[in-house]
Amino acid sequence: MQRNRGPVDEVDREIIRLLQRDGRTSNTDIARALEVTETTIRKRIARLIDEDLVNVVAVPTPRAVGMTLSAIIGISVQLPSLQAVSERLVAYQEVRYVGVATGRYDIIVEAFFNDQEHLLQFVSSKLGALEGVTGAETSLILKVAKFSYEWEIP
Repeated sequence: MQRNRGPVDEVDREIIRLLQRDGRTSNTDIARALEVTETTIRKRIARLIDEDLVNVVAVPTPRAVGMTLSAIIGISVQLPSLQAVSERLVAYQEVRYVGVATGRYDIIVEAFFNDQEHLLQFVSSKLGALEGVTGAETSLILKVAKFSYEWEIP
């Protein structure tokens, strides 16, 4: 059940900041840092999760599952097929991000692959088989200069 109490306050922001730095930080350590009770922290984290304001998850790196090649793929589709194509892309294990977009491409995908052969198979067999896809442009990520889950909450 979602309760909607509105935006986060300063204590919530500090809890989120601490969890962004280390998602394994204990409620006790957060309480100590913010000089409030552990019960306060536990209840606030529960509310933030309940209201879908934060997710606390472990995210394996692609390398952990043998996927060492990453790509951004811009996909053009026939507009009546936009929803069906995006829903199908979500189901592929290689795909980590699907965004319906405006501009040059209708859909932007971030995906991870074991090697170039895996990428080729994905583009030709999976992406190429989707009805409504009219084109795709693949850009390989050569080096990740920044990857972060941290961002400031106003």
